[in-house]
Amino acid sequence: MIRPPARPAPAGAVYFSLLGPLTAVRDGRPLPLGPRKQRLVLATLLSRPNTPVPVDVLTDAVWPDDPPRTARKNLQVYVSAARALLGSTDGDNRDRVVHGCGGYRLRIDEGELDTLRFRSLARAGRDAGERGDLRTAARLLREALDLWEGPPLNDLRDSTGVAEEAERLEARCLTVYEDWAETEIELGRAAVAVDGLRDLVERHPLRERLRAAWMNSLHQSGRQAEALAVYDDYRLLLARELGLEPSPAMAALYRAMLGRGRAPRPPAADRDTVRGAALPAAPRDFTGRREELRDVLALLDSPDERVVVVSGPAGSGKSALALRAAHLLGDGFPDGRFHVQVRREDGTARTPADVLAELGRLCGVRVPVVPAGPAGAEGGPAAAVSQDAEDAWQEWLSLHRALIVLDDVPDEASVRGLLPRSGPSSVVLTARGQLAGLAPVHRIALGALADGEALELLGKLIGPGRLRTDPAAALRIVRACGALPLAVGVGGMRLAVLRHLPLAEYADRLGDPSAALDELVAGDVSVRLRMASGWQDLAADDRRALGRLAGPAQEGGFTLDGAMEALGCGERAAIRTVESLIDAGAVTSPTGEVTAHAALYEVPRLLCLYAREREGS
Repeated sequence: MIRPPARPAPAGAVYFSLLGPLTAVRDGRPLPLGPRKQRLVLATLLSRPNTPVPVDVLTDAVWPDDPPRTARKNLQVYVSAARALLGSTDGDNRDRVVHGCGGYRLRIDEGELDTLRFRSLARAGRDAGERGDLRTAARLLREALDLWEGPPLNDLRDSTGVAEEAERLEARCLTVYEDWAETEIELGRAAVAVDGLRDLVERHPLRERLRAAWMNSLHQSGRQAEALAVYDDYRLLLARELGLEPSPAMAALYRAMLGRGRAPRPPAADRDTVRGAALPAAPRDFTGRREELRDVLALLDSPDERVVVVSGPAGSGKSALALRAAHLLGDGFPDGRFHVQVRREDGTARTPADVLAELGRLCGVRVPVVPAGPAGAEGGPAAAVSQDAEDAWQEWLSLHRALIVLDDVPDEASVRGLLPRSGPSSVVLTARGQLAGLAPVHRIALGALADGEALELLGKLIGPGRLRTDPAAALRIVRACGALPLAVGVGGMRLAVLRHLPLAEYADRLGDPSAALDELVAGDVSVRLRMASGWQDLAADDRRALGRLAGPAQEGGFTLDGAMEALGCGERAAIRTVESLIDAGAVTSPTGEVTAHAALYEVPRLLCLYAREREGS
């Protein structure tokens, strides 16, 4: 059965469903959608509503292996048949399917397509939850889930392109189900979610958030032994399949249920002082970093660690790691998890007072405001946080257990007064530089991804099937990207659009030092712009030095002797320069102890290319 549109539709309106088999009805009557290839075209257009779909994407969906020479003509026939079948939009005599330079676009309203309605209800439910209106949140999320009639597009999954879209839809459904189940648990109505959670965990045994919700629902329903068994099964499965332990947050939940830790969070009605999360969405394509993530989670679960610095070059995935950890640690920080950018959109640093004012708004802290004076004057926008404001913030931190993510920190002065001096709250800082002037902190440095992790990320974006067509070229692509998550992600997004482009040809383009940065652009996302931001962070002397070191660094790294030759200076001056670049995050050094003369220093490939551009300009 197909659910009705979100609002009354005019006579002749069509309602499409992808959340189950592909179907359409007009005035309550099913529409014949034609032969299988025509349905594949329609399913692909509906999967990207109101968005141009390139002809190559439609071709791959209909003929994934060997398209005929007449493929484009055949597509035109299928599109023409779809136009005749679907008619105009809202009776205004405009075709539903239009053609432009970007491909074919199917025009459709929210009330005419179940996936658009699903997305709207899920977003409204999350917004209600963030406002603390949990009953409305639970109702809206349940309405979204009720749109599902079974595995999406289950009659067309032998097409690789359609199958990939169906998997994305299923992943969204799982996330919304988790949101709904957690909301019902907070409302004290865990019993309604128990059976559904059990079924989903059986189908997705490694999905930790589902496991945690199932444990909580069993515990709240008075079935403690079963809740503990869920954890034990999960621990054994992780050890057997991945050689890993459950996350610190999951272990803390288990200890709490055993009575050896903080009790599970009570329903929201009993927690009017407990705040939620003000976090961006968890990164969907987060890949690898298993050891680093485990370290961050373990540190933040420890009562002795209050500040963790995640550092690394531009594009190394620092923010993604911090946000992934913050999303996994919900139960460990009952007074909230909050994320604040320490830079403006143009990359310039915000003042500490500005950052603290935003934290105050998010956390409900009354922060005394000092009127701004002229820029650069005492008490002006560049001034540090006032003592009264800092004291108010520190008092709040000492009385609450919250997790604060301060993202993209330019220097120590930007955050020094915001770090907790006492109490149970924790802060994660992400920064390109090492922030060496902060203590005591625990530091985690990110470098390039391992080859396997970088290939996994690329496969998520272009599809594992395409990755397997030329694994050697795929490896060349990720290595030409310096195996940095940002660059691999941009390359993957570009290849996802240029589906006709052979991997080997794109690898050749990236391998050309003069063209690589031009190739790493996808829409409004540019690797060169990110490198430029990191470049501007460097002091003028460091920029000049990096430009001179880029040549030898590009050849596989450089030694201290090579630095002395490139910089034209003596040993002490070269050591100071190289160590200044290490502190700024522009140069990486060996992780073990080694003398300065024996060390091999490296600069990320793409930063090298940008530095050489600037040196030659």
